[in-house]
Amino acid sequence: MNRTLGLINHIYLLLAMLVIAGILTAAMVLQYANGEIPCPLCLLQRVAMFGVCFGIMLNLREGDSARITGLSLLFAIFLLVLSVRQTLLDIYPRPGHEYIGTAIFGLHMPVWSVLIALALLTAYALKLAAFGDSVRRLPVAAFPALKTIAAAASIYVLALCAINLGSVIVQCGLDQCHTMSYKLLEKAK
Repeated sequence: MNRTLGLINHIYLLLAMLVIAGILTAAMVLQYANGEIPCPLCLLQRVAMFGVCFGIMLNLREGDSARITGLSLLFAIFLLVLSVRQTLLDIYPRPGHEYIGTAIFGLHMPVWSVLIALALLTAYALKLAAFGDSVRRLPVAAFPALKTIAAAASIYVLALCAINLGSVIVQCGLDQCHTMSYKLLEKAK
């Protein structure tokens, strides 16, 4: 029974990580395909989503741990605080403070981030309520096929993080971030 619950728990975590990776991929595709430069708060929201993914990676690698789950929850709360702040700042469009980027299904990224953060917090609450302590310390290595999928997904998330970091360096340099242009590309002209 404990092994079955462990398998379900790992699949649950892996699916959560893949959904977040899909969201981050979509944000980066919009950034590069549409030339939408993310604002500083949007960049911090990405950091929060990567933080949740890193917590999931650690849980998959080491086995479920309350400490690591707490780390993911802190990043989910960080995402919620950032996205609520940005949504409240931009709720009434005024010059220089409009929502940045394309609306997807009528919602802009900060509003989506509020929904994503709430979904993450709810998913973790459901996970803790459903599995509790019964799946602690059962690493994904106990399931070889799932271990391979988790490793590939982790590498993909790490690659996304590296690409995002490079993009932030091009956008901001080593200075304050802005949303007007890619700072280092402007210097190269």
